[in-house]
This record gives sequence, C-alpha cells and structure tokens, in this order.
Amino acid sequence: MLFKNVTWYFLMLITLTSFISRGSRNLSPQIKKWVVSENSKLRVNGSTNINTFICEIPSYDQIDTITVNKTNKDVLLSGTINLNVKSFDCHNVIMTHDLRKTLKQDQYPVLHISFLTLNKLPDLTAKPEPVTGWVFIEIAGVRKRFEVNYQISQDGQKIIHLLGTRDVNFSDFNLVPPRKLGGMIKTSDKLSVDFHLKMKSMD
Repeated sequence: MLFKNVTWYFLMLITLTSFISRGSRNLSPQIKKWVVSENSKLRVNGSTNINTFICEIPSYDQIDTITVNKTNKDVLLSGTINLNVKSFDCHNVIMTHDLRKTLKQDQYPVLHISFLTLNKLPDLTAKPEPVTGWVFIEIAGVRKRFEVNYQISQDGQKIIHLLGTRDVNFSDFNLVPPRKLGGMIKTSDKLSVDFHLKMKSMD
C-alpha cells in the first residue's frame, strides 16, 4: 500500500512539473531585433492659406535598432530614431529655412521618435498588414505620446517595410506656425507626418 502511494505521488509530481514547465515556455517572451537602414525617410505634409508644401528627410544617416518583445499579452517596442532637423528639405529655400527655424534647430537640432508598443505582432508577408502602435514624438524639447497607424510588410530581399502616418500640430509642441508678409501667408497648425523605415531582422 505504501509503495502504491509513493508511486502515485511521484507520478503526480512529474505531471505537475511538466505542466509548469510547458506553461513557463508558453509565457516566455519572443524577442526580435530590427535594424533600421540608412535609406529610411520621413516626410511632412503641410499647407498655407495659399498652397501646400512637402518637407522631407530623404535618407536616414544613422543605423539604429528597434527591439520587439512579444509577451503573452503585449508587443512591447524599444528603440529611438533620431532625425537631424537640418536634414529637412522643403524644396524651397525660404520654406526650408522657415521650418528649421520654427522647429528651433539651433537649440534642439534633433527630432526623436521613440517606439513603445504594437497592437499585434505582424506576420511579415509581402502583403502590407495594418497595425497600430504608440510612440513618443519629441520636437523642440517637448515630448508627446501618439497612436500611429502602420502598414508593415516584408519583401523578397527580407527587408521589413514599416510605413507610419500621424497628424500632429505645431501647437502640440508649443510651436507657432511660420507666417510671412506681415501675416498674410499663414501656415496651418496641422501637419501630416509620414515615415518609411526599411529594416532587417537580426534573427
């Protein structure tokens, strides 16, 4: 009888240990690293009371890494891209100068986008997949949290394309939109920010 009880407890212990081990593996995070390539770019679309304009940073002059941490509940991101304000080109000398001045280039020469979360882990197929996520955007020393709409895909060369878009306002960052000719030409407070990150997975 004693032998049967010991055997029964031993089998229960093995079963319980196996179950806990499997559960722990299921809860373990999936960590990936995406390296941002130099040919990524950012574009700002704006308007005045007489026309529209596009300002862009046509290429990213650094190599940064975004870490993707998939847990049992969330997809957490860490990593920041740092964009030089002096790299903005509005294809018009006056507009370029005015935008850089408005963004306080001399005092705050770098614009930061820090990635925080995704609502799901993308499948990374050739077909663009809609995903949303949260970021911090810091301009002229002011940092704000925004939700961003993404399209994420991966091409035949295993390049991950992350296209994000978000409307922001100059006033979100305590900035006053540029004005010209005594205020006759007024820039709208709203800007549409688009960025296209090209990345390679390190795994």
